[in-house]
Amino acid sequence: MTIQICTRGLIGILTIAAASAAQAENANPLADKVRAADSRFEDVAVAKAEGYAPIPCASGITGGAMGIHYVNAAYLKDDAVDVARPEAVMYEPVADGTLRLIAVEYITAKGPASLEGQLFNFNSAPNRYGLGAFYELHVWAWKQNPTGTFADMNPNVSCDAMKRM
Repeated sequence: MTIQICTRGLIGILTIAAASAAQAENANPLADKVRAADSRFEDVAVAKAEGYAPIPCASGITGGAMGIHYVNAAYLKDDAVDVARPEAVMYEPVADGTLRLIAVEYITAKGPASLEGQLFNFNSAPNRYGLGAFYELHVWAWKQNPTGTFADMNPNVSCDAMKRM
């Protein structure tokens, strides 16, 4: 009796199963909603057209970064929290000069604040942003963050490409 195994098909099935398991492990209902509501910002021209302006790339002192924030000043002032209107849209600079959408940030002075049950972090004043006290929530919806979907810094993000531009 001869048993014939199609390794190509088996490898394909195992690859699909592993990808599905990884996706399920990284699934987050709020990140899913953010992606659905804010994917239009994958094109930085859309962010600019909606009134967002860039501030310098933010790196962490112990490594990692938040990337370049495109901030909408009108949304910063209104204190509203709306999944489709983040106060900041975050991009990672790429070596070829493009910007890759990686996350959004929600900011409000009213708190304690939450979005879809996820609590915001509090930043007291004075702070490095020159703002009054505020609450903020990062949502790493496009780039996985090993320190958490809602962590401030992402060790897998770098501002290094800015130095080459």
